[in-house]
Amino acid sequence: MVDWNLAVATATRLVRPGPEVGRDEARAVVAELRRHAKTSERHVREFTRMMPQGLTPPDTPVLVVDRAGWVKANVEGFRELLTPLLGKMQDRRAGTPGGAVLGAVGGKITGVELGMLLSFLASRVLGQYETFAPSTLGLPGSAGGGRLLLVAPNIVHVERELEVDPHDFRLWVCLHEETHRTQFTAVPWLREHLEGEIQTFLGATEMDPMTVLERLREAVQSFAGARPDAESGDEGRSLVELVQTPEQREVLARLTAVMSLLEGHADFVMDGVGPEVVPSVAEIREKFQQRRASGAGRLDAALRKLLGLDAKLRQYRDGERFVRAVVGQVGMDGFNRIWTSPNTLPTKAEIAKPADWVARVHRKGSEQSEASEEV
Repeated sequence: MVDWNLAVATATRLVRPGPEVGRDEARAVVAELRRHAKTSERHVREFTRMMPQGLTPPDTPVLVVDRAGWVKANVEGFRELLTPLLGKMQDRRAGTPGGAVLGAVGGKITGVELGMLLSFLASRVLGQYETFAPSTLGLPGSAGGGRLLLVAPNIVHVERELEVDPHDFRLWVCLHEETHRTQFTAVPWLREHLEGEIQTFLGATEMDPMTVLERLREAVQSFAGARPDAESGDEGRSLVELVQTPEQREVLARLTAVMSLLEGHADFVMDGVGPEVVPSVAEIREKFQQRRASGAGRLDAALRKLLGLDAKLRQYRDGERFVRAVVGQVGMDGFNRIWTSPNTLPTKAEIAKPADWVARVHRKGSEQSEASEEV
């Protein structure tokens, strides 16, 4: 169904070259990123008051990679997540005439398309906590999945573009990504919960290829302006959103809320820790926000919109606003009740109205405490 090797080869061939960096400078950058990743652990845990669960903290490795290394790691992650869905689709196709041939041809087409997508993203990602990454040759992961990636050429490119202190910027990036690692090592159920939601989303995918192709065609026409449909409300939505079933949209609303929380929490932490350890944090944040908002030309903006990347930028903004408001109301310990269970995670509506989450979770907790005292 997907030629994964072709996806890697295509992305590696198409990805843009990184900034010019001498061998000695490259080694120094890699060494510094590894040091910052290590020191970020203590800063993040002290600020968030979140500690890894269990007697032995999970061994989630930190990998400093180039753009090709990021591609390979993400292909493995995609393969891990999509295997159940692709197995179902392959079984369904096996019973149709010419199914094997169509599957082979389709796998190569999908491999090329995935490779093109990854080549676009590979030059933009600064760091990433891979929640579902399996351990592979040259790309170690933890026993339960998970590894932290820092994409060195992209970090160097952005720090040069913004003209900020490179040492401060590298630590600032590490603080954000280390927050994600802390989220998953301190909240054991979070990984399984996210995986379950994603598998539910994938399981609701339309299996009829003609239906999927028709919806893709309509989506592309809508974006191209060939079929404007103001009444449908489809304008302004990404290609990913337009090919979803109603059930998938419900799951997506829950996933959007969780991702907004995780990304906003990471932004809040990196800026909260920043003044103590990153002297130029205010300058870095201001310039980085301007870069996020400006984009990089019409083609880049169109691709971002089509792929739904604009929604991710809203997740950073809305999630950070939510976290800041909740911590302001109930303090860090009160905010950390959010990690109690899936039931205490915010809904998409509560992300926009933090006071509603505080009222729901803290009122319920207070009522339970009062009932216990009465008993």
